[in-house]
Amino acid sequence: MAENQSKKAQAWKYFDAIAAAAAPDEEHSNPWQTSSDGEICFSPDYRVLEQFLSVPLVLSAGTQSGVPALALDVWLSYELRRAGFHPNQVWPRPTNPRIFPAAASALIDSLPSKLRNEIADRVSNKTSIRGVTSSAGTILGKNYLKQVDVIISDWSTGPELLVSTKRMDSSYGKNAPNRIEESYGDAKNLRLRHPLAATGFLFGLNADILLKEPNTAEWLFDLLIKLGREEDAYHATCVILMSYSDPSPSEENEEQGTSVKLERDKEDATEHHYEDVVDPNIIDRIIHDPIVSVVLDRAPDALQPARFLATIATQVLEATPIDMHPEVRRRIRAATPNLSGQR
Repeated sequence: MAENQSKKAQAWKYFDAIAAAAAPDEEHSNPWQTSSDGEICFSPDYRVLEQFLSVPLVLSAGTQSGVPALALDVWLSYELRRAGFHPNQVWPRPTNPRIFPAAASALIDSLPSKLRNEIADRVSNKTSIRGVTSSAGTILGKNYLKQVDVIISDWSTGPELLVSTKRMDSSYGKNAPNRIEESYGDAKNLRLRHPLAATGFLFGLNADILLKEPNTAEWLFDLLIKLGREEDAYHATCVILMSYSDPSPSEENEEQGTSVKLERDKEDATEHHYEDVVDPNIIDRIIHDPIVSVVLDRAPDALQPARFLATIATQVLEATPIDMHPEVRRRIRAATPNLSGQR
């Protein structure tokens, strides 16, 4: 358990470095566009997704570490910030603590500088403070508490967006039915208590399923599409097909993780505690030559990430007054000059 926690802490350093390179000073590009037929659409940053997905391989982090699945959560929260949602409202946040109430953050910002810095330092150095911060988001559904991977929430509104992510890299025929059953139960549990919240399900899937088990892939795609159509399930579902140039973090080798060796200075690695150090050479290689690629042309249109992100983001806007989430609305207007701003 301690080793897995260390891997995750290490991975966050690399995720943060990738996000900082993609959006210096948290200045994100505008993903909103207008299609040729006048529809508002979302253009995801797939290059950054490939960089995030490369981190588990670089760190030899197997599935039990939680890092491979975390890569999807980090990318989704990054895209929601690109959409215009406030960084403090989207969990996981881009800084530690990853789960932290926006109201508490606003309180800290309002304090005199000396006190503000002292409290901010204390909070940022604590992964979890009982009743205040957490490393994971847990939401009460109709019948039970559910850990939700990506959340937009505030004390005055309650949950506005709830997205669950799962990842499967091997043993498809054995594991796919379990994943689908879990997702159905989670969808009903969350929607029945939070009917206005935008809910989504994002599935990361090794693209080799298309060759190894094409029938399982077709069955899985069909059920995921149907899961996104039911009124009391998810508003949108998504599949991200991942292709690896090196071994994937499969469930067969999850005990020891995969081994992707990138050259680095051995003397530097022994001189510093690696968890606290980001190797700039590794970051540079991940950014310029990610070892994971996203396969877009083999997934159904209904499960494409662009459609998924546009659907869940606009669902949040449609369920809130026009004076809420102003930056999202401004970004949409900026991409569509003829839009009157009713969304």
